[in-house]
Parts: sequence; C-alpha cells; structure tokens
Amino acid sequence: MTARGKRKSKPTPEEEESKERRVLELRRLERLYGLRLPDDLHHFWAFCRALSPLEPREALMDTLGLRLVGPFDLLAQELPGPQGLPGEFQTVLRGSPDTQHHMGYYRDSPDSLPSFVGESEAQRGCGITPMGDNVFAAVLLFLQRKRGGAKAKGGAKALADLEARLRGRAEALGLSLEWTSEAMRLRNKKVVAKTFHGAGIVVPVDRNEVGYRELPETDGPRGRGEAGGLRPAFANDECDYGMGYELGVDLFCHGSHYFHKVVLQLLPMAYRLLGRDLFGEILEAHLSRRSRGSGSGDSDLDQLLPSFLE
Repeated sequence: MTARGKRKSKPTPEEEESKERRVLELRRLERLYGLRLPDDLHHFWAFCRALSPLEPREALMDTLGLRLVGPFDLLAQELPGPQGLPGEFQTVLRGSPDTQHHMGYYRDSPDSLPSFVGESEAQRGCGITPMGDNVFAAVLLFLQRKRGGAKAKGGAKALADLEARLRGRAEALGLSLEWTSEAMRLRNKKVVAKTFHGAGIVVPVDRNEVGYRELPETDGPRGRGEAGGLRPAFANDECDYGMGYELGVDLFCHGSHYFHKVVLQLLPMAYRLLGRDLFGEILEAHLSRRSRGSGSGDSDLDQLLPSFLE
C-alpha cells in the first residue's frame, strides 16, 4: 500500500488576509504604473520589511549599498523619483551615485511581465546586464560579487548572513536564483537586435520575416543616424517596425540632447505601431527631464543631427 503524501495545511485567516492584501497592493501599483508587476516584487518588499521593519527601503544599505526605489517608494506611501533609462527598464533598486548604479525590471512590452532583472551604471555606459528573472536572483548575484571583495570580517559575516536569508526565502517561494533562466534563454532567441544597451529588443516577426529589417552596419551614433536616413519610414510602410525602434533606442542610449529631436520622431512612432504606447509616454517624460551638461566638446555634437530630420 502506497503512503499518501502529506496533505497541504489549510491557510490560516492571517495568511489569507496577507495574500489578499498583497494582491490588492500589486493591483494598485499596476494601475498607477500601467504595467504588469511580478509577484516577486511584493515578496521582496516583505523580505526587506522583515530585515528592517521601520524603514524597509534602507534594509540593504549597510550591507550592499542598495536602496529600494520606484514601486517600493509607493509601497512606503511616497512618490518615486525620476529615472533616465529606457521605458522598457523600470528601476527598483538604486546603488552607488558615483556610477549611477540602477537595478530594475526589463520588459519587452508594457502589458507583459518583466523578461528579467537588469543592472545599469550610467557613468560607465548605457549597458544593461541581465542578472536573473526576479529581484532575489539579481540581489544575490550582486551580493556574491560584493562578497568576493569584502575584506573586513564583520562585513563578510553580514554578507554571508544576508545570503543565507535571501536563499532561504527565495527557495521557500520557489523562485529561481540562476542568473539566467530558461525563460531568459528563450527570449534571447527572439531578440532581433542587441542595440547599444545590449539587452536587445523583441518585436513580432512573421514567417515571411516581416517585422524587422537590419540597420546598415555603422560605427557609433553618428553613423547610425546618418545611415538610417529615411529607411525607418520606408520600413514602417512595409510593417518592419523594428528598424525605427532599434535606431531610436540606440540614439536614446547615446544620451546627447542633440539627438532628442531624432528620438522623439522615431521612438514614439515605433511604440505606437507596436502597440506599446505607454513606453512612448515614458520616453517623452524622460526626455523632458533629462539634462546634459554642455562641456567643451558639446558644441560639435549639433553636427551629429542627421540632416533629413532637421
């Protein structure tokens, strides 16, 4: 006679209430952002509340130098600050101000769940590095890198303790702690262009390969702008929306305000054609806030504006 498996215990009223509250909070955030949010966001908030009940957003500051921001600010009843990253990237953790370090969810469409959690350091370039498919995995990878350079015994012990708690909670929730998941590998196969930030873009491409066409091979943003010419407009006419999308993302990542006019002509149109209008709204808000210093070399940058878009 085979033994029966252990029957799963019925949730207590307190557990049911906690789950209902979590769902309501997530739905509220989704309404405010207009984006689908993953369950690990709220689970990570609960994890940090357990670490630091009085100020959960500061729970990782002493050990990792990370502060919870964005949707976590809203959970703490505060308004989130601005960010200067593409609309596809939603910042949830902020690190060193010296490198303008951010970690956040990267999604390919506003109505889809995030594809992965990525990392960006604006002072070192526009790159976005995947770090796992949930916040626990990303923070664990960040911790392991920091732990490798920890010298003080006290600091090393604090990191080891935090790692144990992170692993334990993630495993209890059934979350993957791999830096690349099967879903991320499947997404990589759908990426049509890596773009300057490296995370790549995904657009629908039918069996006749309609949906994306490559930009001409060029070096740097100037070449991208000049070689693009009217090609994105022609590509849009033939439903290859990915070309204008790629070019717009690359010029946005370059960061120069001299490209704002070009970006505003390319990206909102691409987002609209792809049914990702919210990303266009986020982009316009970002560009209205973005302020770049005018150093000695900036006077030459106006020459980078492609003549066909002047």
